[in-house]
Amino acid sequence: MKDVQHQGPAVLSELEDLLTRATAGLRDRVASGGRVDPELLERHQHAAHALSWLATYVTALRQLHAWSARVEGRTEALIAQIGFGEYLTQIAGGIPMSQTEFARLSDLGVDWKPSDEARAMMAGNTPEARAEMAELIAGNRGAATVGASGLDEDLEMIRDQFRRWTEDKVAPHAHDWHLKDQLIPMEIIEELAELGVFGLTIPEDMGGLGMSKAAMVVVSEELSRGYIGVGSLGTRSEIAAELILCGGTEEQKAHWLPRLASGEILPTAVFTEPNTGSDLGSLRTRAVRDGNDWLVTGNKTWITHAARTHVMTLLARTDPATDDYRGLSMFIAEKTPGTDAELFPTPGMTGGEIEVLGYRGMKEYELGFDGFRVDGANLLGGVTGQGFKQLMQTFESARIQTAARAIGVAQNALELGLRYALDRKQFGKPLIAFPRVADKLAMMAVEIMIARQLTYFSAWEKDHGHRCDVEAGMAKLLGARVAWSSADNALQIHGGNGFALEYQISRVLCDARILNIFEGAAEIQAQVIARRLLG
Repeated sequence: MKDVQHQGPAVLSELEDLLTRATAGLRDRVASGGRVDPELLERHQHAAHALSWLATYVTALRQLHAWSARVEGRTEALIAQIGFGEYLTQIAGGIPMSQTEFARLSDLGVDWKPSDEARAMMAGNTPEARAEMAELIAGNRGAATVGASGLDEDLEMIRDQFRRWTEDKVAPHAHDWHLKDQLIPMEIIEELAELGVFGLTIPEDMGGLGMSKAAMVVVSEELSRGYIGVGSLGTRSEIAAELILCGGTEEQKAHWLPRLASGEILPTAVFTEPNTGSDLGSLRTRAVRDGNDWLVTGNKTWITHAARTHVMTLLARTDPATDDYRGLSMFIAEKTPGTDAELFPTPGMTGGEIEVLGYRGMKEYELGFDGFRVDGANLLGGVTGQGFKQLMQTFESARIQTAARAIGVAQNALELGLRYALDRKQFGKPLIAFPRVADKLAMMAVEIMIARQLTYFSAWEKDHGHRCDVEAGMAKLLGARVAWSSADNALQIHGGNGFALEYQISRVLCDARILNIFEGAAEIQAQVIARRLLG
């Protein structure tokens, strides 16, 4: 820890200089007349995304360094040592953007000659350090986190409360819900409502708990550690509440927010269409006036928890003369919750289930609207043409929350892999005694903490009123990769048994895979970060 604290500031300064040079160099390639040219940016997409990953690593190491100053202990010291060693080495040699794509400094037209301090830190990820790290986490096999999180006492109390609740109410049943492709039981949803999960960040005067985004991160992390579906139930309410808080009229806030906070109504987000994916500006679902109301016609897809919910935040085109984001409006569209016999009983609305590999507890649906009626009072903000802008205001919170879910999934994978490595004997000794198994577990623990600290930082920025779309995007980008690599490595530790449905790691692998796709696919996320960095 002393080496990281002593050498860290100088090395971080080197990295900041490297990032500045890389950004300026790429800007020269993609800017025309002082502004980023979209065609040039797309032509140099690999380099743009390499810049995003470089910036993510620099920011993550800055937060790892800050965390290491707040905590103490041998496990924490090793996390900082190994983390700096590995990430500095990757910056120099190539950051993995996916299994076959790497962000190299040569892509950005820059080089880096590490200082003596940087080289000393790069040497920190040794076999001995990883072996000691694995031994330490093996002695703490029942803990939800590895190393101190560096949060204040109140947040740690919240973590402890939700950890215990998850261990009791979710973890013993999650795999069975997954294998049977069941909806999360209503009793669980009712208990979440009683715990305040759906109103966590809604202001107290509007029926919520008025807590911080940092609290949302801790709660989402612990719930997702038990089952990503349970952790994601709060996402629906978070998005709906953020939309109404940022874009709703005072009447809409007073009417909807207390009911969302109490769990009296369950919301779903209805944005994506079959042929648009991430290109929300080209949505074709239309809403036309009918007296004071609106009639919605079109198709939506990948709508999570659509059947059971009472209200939809629905994005539709209200100006037929437009073909971009400017003609879109957001509605708070009421519907009747479905039953097993009839999923979508509301007139003007039909739908069917999309069968999926994982992320099953709420189910995914395709929806069709044909003259679906929306009360005129439920146009968000009472003004048309603001839908895309209103949605953009939710992206920071949604991506912070998704990063938290990723950390929870990764932590679950680590604990399953650790338990199996301790219990499974091969060639007369437990699997964890083999260096490459120990290495996998050690690196999972290190990367989870790095992603965790980056996520906490983005939440801190949000809580303090700072624009944090870049930081939230970085947290989501890195967290999703860490979740997938942790699940993949934990399954590898299980060997053939990991491929058997009866083992929980098979579910965690499927659940982890979606994190790189929803709330902004990794490629879209990197593109958004690059555009902001390039100005």
